[in-house]
Amino acid sequence: MAKIILIETSTSLCSAALAIDGEIVAYAEDGSRQHAALLAPMVKEILDSRGLSVKDCDAVGVGRGPGSYTGLRVGVSTAKGLCFGGGLKLLSAGSLDALVWSAIEGGSLPEGCRYIIPMIDARRMEVYTAVYSTEGERLTDVEAKIVDSGSFADRLSEGKVLFTGDGALKCSGTITSPNAVFAESRPSARGLLTPVTRAWEEKRFEDIAYFEPFYLKDFVATVSKKKLF
Repeated sequence: MAKIILIETSTSLCSAALAIDGEIVAYAEDGSRQHAALLAPMVKEILDSRGLSVKDCDAVGVGRGPGSYTGLRVGVSTAKGLCFGGGLKLLSAGSLDALVWSAIEGGSLPEGCRYIIPMIDARRMEVYTAVYSTEGERLTDVEAKIVDSGSFADRLSEGKVLFTGDGALKCSGTITSPNAVFAESRPSARGLLTPVTRAWEEKRFEDIAYFEPFYLKDFVATVSKKKLF
């Protein structure tokens, strides 16, 4: 009976869950953007709730991105630390996949839905996105896309499309097709359950030493405009 710690930190939502034999048995989340301070205590909280330690588990499954550079670093670093310290396997799943499976398993697909298009906010009118079937299969490459009035017109011409994620609502004024349905959500550890469980069953383990988040875009540092002195 596999025990897997799930971690998702790609957006402002920091979340952790414990899955036992393919079922979520403990969950914690926080949206205050204090991932570095809160993630480790969250993991301890969910393990304590079931009377378990890290070494009682079999693997850690982490959302690999794309998303926030800092959030992904925190999530992947914590996952690696748990794996090294506890002798656990490392698994990963895309953060867009987490959005898709939350929609599928949460019963939020509109009637007649043809596609699911998850969107993670990448600032301004840009989103990290891809097109998925309603069975959770990714049909296109993940990309950083600037959304305009013609975006996804070919998919929308076929029927209802669910746009979901923290980047979805900001596009609702630009994508105006009557077939477009928008739902605000954020990737969570709950949404990682199905893709990470599949990775475990198929033995698709990551190399703990060399695994890196999927940033998609290079990190760009900015200089603060605040005067320090």
